[in-house]
Amino acid sequence: MPTRKSGAVIVNRSPQEEVRAVTATDAQVRIIMRERQKGRTQEQAAASANLRSRKTVAKYERLAQLPSALKKPRQYRTREDRFADDWPKVEAMLESAPELEAKALFEWLCEQHLGRYREGQLRTFQRRVATWRALHQEKVAILEQVHRPGEVLQTDGTWLTELGVTIQGQPLAHMLIHSVLPYSNWEWGRIAQSESLAALRLGLQSTLVKLGRVPKFHQTDNSSAATYWPGAKAQTEGKSQREYTEGYLQLLTYYGLEPRATHLQSPHENGDVESIHGGLKRALEQHLLLRGSRDFESLEAYEDFVQAIMERRNRNRQERLAEELAVMKPLTATPLATHSQVRVRVSRGSLIRVQKNVYSVPTSLIGHRVTVRIHEWHLEVWYQSHLVTTLPRLIGKHGHRINYRHVIDSLLRKPGGFRDYRYRDDLFPSLVFRRAWEQLNQWQAPRKADLTYLRILRLAARTLESDVASALELLLATGERWDETDVERLLQPEPIPVPQVTCGQVHLQQYDRLLTEVYDVV
Repeated sequence: MPTRKSGAVIVNRSPQEEVRAVTATDAQVRIIMRERQKGRTQEQAAASANLRSRKTVAKYERLAQLPSALKKPRQYRTREDRFADDWPKVEAMLESAPELEAKALFEWLCEQHLGRYREGQLRTFQRRVATWRALHQEKVAILEQVHRPGEVLQTDGTWLTELGVTIQGQPLAHMLIHSVLPYSNWEWGRIAQSESLAALRLGLQSTLVKLGRVPKFHQTDNSSAATYWPGAKAQTEGKSQREYTEGYLQLLTYYGLEPRATHLQSPHENGDVESIHGGLKRALEQHLLLRGSRDFESLEAYEDFVQAIMERRNRNRQERLAEELAVMKPLTATPLATHSQVRVRVSRGSLIRVQKNVYSVPTSLIGHRVTVRIHEWHLEVWYQSHLVTTLPRLIGKHGHRINYRHVIDSLLRKPGGFRDYRYRDDLFPSLVFRRAWEQLNQWQAPRKADLTYLRILRLAARTLESDVASALELLLATGERWDETDVERLLQPEPIPVPQVTCGQVHLQQYDRLLTEVYDVV
């Protein structure tokens, strides 16, 4: 009930109503309070704060709060909700399929109700969906872990093919076997072509040798190099988790490490090495830009480049690394060989099968048992103590790499076996060789075309493949008929003319005259 005093009406207002009646800012109120603490009058404090009325000073003295603290958030809409009619459907879809993107939902709404929505409302819809998700959609919290010095070494493979690196102009598909100490973030790694056990052995062993120390645990994800699904019998016995492979356990036992693996579909458990992947890739990209070229002379030169960058990144981690090294065990084990080996027999087709892939070898080895040393990037074929050949290693399964130089003589003895040969595609070293065979089939009988092509292939095996390819390019461009004799003619070097040297007749008396002149002078 308002009351009248000295001709004025005093109205009891709430603090929020007081704020709406006042136009002062937080900064002005702070000036008011500071001036009043100095003993200034309300009029003087109002003047200092650039306020017209002392009543404003009196009100804020009574409220004892800043204007911003008294404001209530708005609980009402200032514009019409354009999505009100369809929002229940949107909520139902978000609940049933949480992975739906706001843009896809908006496009679906536009198709369902032609003309109701326009493209300019997409951003509003995205904000509305983001707000709903923040209020209603639960997420899994990532729990920060305490890292203890020298306790664990995390290893993971990350692909670097996206960097666009080439070796002598040839694209390099590769990955980095990357190891990190979570406490200090010290890192090291080796270049590999797959996340195989051989690559894991190479990366882990190189890291331990670099450190000179051994942590307690080695942690990886559930890659097939370290773990496998148990068989049906094991699953009936209650084994429902992946188990460690025998080769991986033998490797860790040799170095005195205990295995530790992340849970399935939980990459965040290897979070330190996963996060450092990104930082290292950015550093590699920047240094490649500074270098001005992404081409390297050899794989070894590229790996030296990568490791030099990791060395630079490790310089600022030495203090915490020292804490880790102080509690680790010293490395006493002698490094293992970086390869594994198997014994296989060479088939009648001059082929060997290694890790479910097929390779050709020289025909002289047919019927013999050979030792194959499996390295990360290549295979070595040994007969007794002799290294016979080195082959590029295939990754995956059911692949084949047939070197035409190994089987060309056998094919020439039996040219009828070429057309239906299981691995015929490997006998075309490049596209120009296939084009040549296809053109030969246009004007020669199948058997004659095969024989002509095999003779050309023998030329490539006995000379330079690149020279034969260049000759084929020239012949294909003419559009005329040709055969192996034309290819051989183009391979013949231009004759170098022998210069005619005329030697005059030598008279020995002239030398005697020289000697006589010398004695006369003496």
